[in-house]
Amino acid sequence: MEGGNSPSLQLQQLPLATAAVSVQPHADSFSYKENLIGALLAIFGHLVSSIALNLQKYSHIRLAGSKDPRAYFRTKTWWSGFLLLVLGELGVFSSYAFAPLSLIVPLSAVSVVASAIIGIIFIKEKWKPKEFLRRYVLSFVGCGLAVVGTYLLVTFGPNSHEKMTAENITRHLVSWPFLLYMLVEIIVFCLLLYFYKERNANYIVIILLLVALLGSMTVVTVKAVAGMMLVSIQGTLQLDSPIFYIMLVCMIATAVYQATFLAQASQLYDSAQISSIGYILSTTAAISAGATFYLDFMGEDVLHICMFALGCLIAFLGVFLITRNRKKPVPFEPYISMDAMPGMQNMHDKGIAVQPDLKASFSYGALENNDSMPEIYTPATLPIVQEQHGSKGVSAPPYRVLEHSKKE
Repeated sequence: MEGGNSPSLQLQQLPLATAAVSVQPHADSFSYKENLIGALLAIFGHLVSSIALNLQKYSHIRLAGSKDPRAYFRTKTWWSGFLLLVLGELGVFSSYAFAPLSLIVPLSAVSVVASAIIGIIFIKEKWKPKEFLRRYVLSFVGCGLAVVGTYLLVTFGPNSHEKMTAENITRHLVSWPFLLYMLVEIIVFCLLLYFYKERNANYIVIILLLVALLGSMTVVTVKAVAGMMLVSIQGTLQLDSPIFYIMLVCMIATAVYQATFLAQASQLYDSAQISSIGYILSTTAAISAGATFYLDFMGEDVLHICMFALGCLIAFLGVFLITRNRKKPVPFEPYISMDAMPGMQNMHDKGIAVQPDLKASFSYGALENNDSMPEIYTPATLPIVQEQHGSKGVSAPPYRVLEHSKKE
């Protein structure tokens, strides 16, 4: 009897074992395939976007250095870059529908690595091998660290997957961890905005923290929109739910304000600083938002979390070293041609050269000579009223010449 009942007992216990396995996040092998698909799409998108931006930059530089009267949007190079940029952004957008948010966001280091490699390949200066290695050793080390960090991120990234249905997104949206996270983020954002707008605290960390906080909400909504679109394509329509359009509006709004703060930061600081500090702050804020909203690290063991954090730190260091090696822009010495000013056509009648004063900052039209007098290094005074000298029919030039003696 026992031998005859044992097969039936095994058949009865089989569904229970299968149900127990389906609860475990790491037992489904297809989830790892989804992680790989999302990571490859993100890497492809960032790589293509970096190539596209460099193509558009090349188009602008080529037009600026030639006598071509065409606008930049009438060139094939610029449109090729634009189409590649759209393709790259679509790849990054679709990657959020497959892999967890905390895995996709740090992979933006690929764009920094690609930009560094493209800059080294297309550099126009000729270097000797030793000088070339000495000049770009930090870039090579940074690229290597970024690749190692990317490998660790893909290998030990979170493996939590759920269908982005309207019901699941609404449940995450009203959960108390995310509500608490949103409360803290809104308070911090308002404080930073107050110091930035009212106290004129134009520090790069403050501006990029504003960008990072907005960016964390952008990636949360991007994953929701991309995931609901994927579920709709698979057969379960989600586009008729109000939560889809709420997430879509939030995605567009946060992206627009994020671009506004980035534009303000680019006017005050160097692009290398913005790239390194912005990547670190934005990635940290986005991972925190993904862990709170989508519970990316729920069920992960300590080893995977520690290795994932190590991959993030290595990627941060690699991006910092890459951007650290960029040349600082040389400040522009202002120069105004006095011939172009109305009423000053007689300035060069006696061969007096007008050059920018290099010893005083931003003094336009200072006259250079060999007299070491302090008046020479101050901006020239150009009165409007003309004085009459000598005969009545002859008018003096519309400027006053200061006479200096060398008695002392």
